[in-house]
Amino acid sequence: MRALGIDFGLRRVGIALSDPLRILASRHSTLTWNGKDLDLLIERILELCSENQVDTIVVGYPLRTDGEKSAMTDLTLAFAEELRSRGKEVVLIDERYTSLLASEILQDTKKHKGRDKGLIDRIAAEIILQDFLESERDCAL
Repeated sequence: MRALGIDFGLRRVGIALSDPLRILASRHSTLTWNGKDLDLLIERILELCSENQVDTIVVGYPLRTDGEKSAMTDLTLAFAEELRSRGKEVVLIDERYTSLLASEILQDTKKHKGRDKGLIDRIAAEIILQDFLESERDCAL
């Protein structure tokens, strides 16, 4: 079964998927939402899980650079709990610096310097998921 990575935000949610062997994460899509209708967002994510044979959802856990909770921490926890209440295994992964790293990757690889926020969210989700996949492999050794 695959794993799905999420970079959760109030306007955009970056999505990444693992391969079936859970070795490599790849960016998938960006979901947009109004920041209010969580049920609709959850349903869209559950549809993606069903379509792609996903059994684990990895959500970026937002902390400030000093390790303290941020304004998004409680919202992200509520989002993760709602996914769990729908029967999904949810793992939280520290996401500090993933958006910054995603911006740097985009800047290094893109010919034009236009800021594609949706792509940054997808790359951040890919980084979050790849970190999880690597830690999962390390635990298995």
